[in-house]
Parts: sequence; C-alpha cells; structure tokens
Amino acid sequence: MKYEDLTQRIIGSAYQVHNQLGFGFLESVYKKAMIIELSKDALKVEPEKPLKVYYDGQNIGDFYVDLLIEDEIIVELKSIQNLAKEHEVQLVNYLNGLKKEIGLLINFGPSGVEVKRKYRQPK
Repeated sequence: MKYEDLTQRIIGSAYQVHNQLGFGFLESVYKKAMIIELSKDALKVEPEKPLKVYYDGQNIGDFYVDLLIEDEIIVELKSIQNLAKEHEVQLVNYLNGLKKEIGLLINFGPSGVEVKRKYRQPK
C-alpha cells in the first residue's frame, strides 16, 4: 500500500512523543510535540488544516483537522481514557470533506499509544 511507510513514520513519531511525555496532558501539548517530532523526520506538517462544511450549497461551518501530513494523511489526536466510535466517524467525515484516502486517529491514553487507521472508502 502506498501510504504504509508514511503512516508507520507518523505512528513512530507518536510513540516517541508518548515515551517522553506519557499520559495526562491536553491534546494541544501532544499536537505541538507531534509537530516537532514529525518535522525532525522531514515530514511536511500542516496543523489546524481548515475544513469547510457545506449544506445545500452554503458554508455552514469551518472545522479544523489536527494535522495534515504530506498533503495526504489526516491525523486526529486525542488524550482520553478510551477512543469511542464517534471519534472514528468524525475522522471519516474529515476524510470525505478533504477528499483524502487515509487518516490516523491517535490517542495518547493511560495505557500507551492507541492508533486507529481509517479509510474514506471502507476496505
């Protein structure tokens, strides 16, 4: 798969961040640390990438994905006890909105890094 190497590098960065910070910080702290770690790996990182949502041809709101990596992969970060189905659904909605094929949901949780890979089109 064409995204395999890139997603592995992103996941590796998440483990580096978790190894240094552990659990318990706000998502914004992990986001800043991920930007540093991904940049050290020479990856293009766009934080807070805007996503416009339209209804009946009218813009009804702007949302922001946590990270867009290499113009290809959406990364949503969490720092919670457990990921829930709605977090996965939110990521798929972002994939559809930005017309990207793959996203990673990364939780810096109490038992370590939890990663869910989501696709715009179910595999």
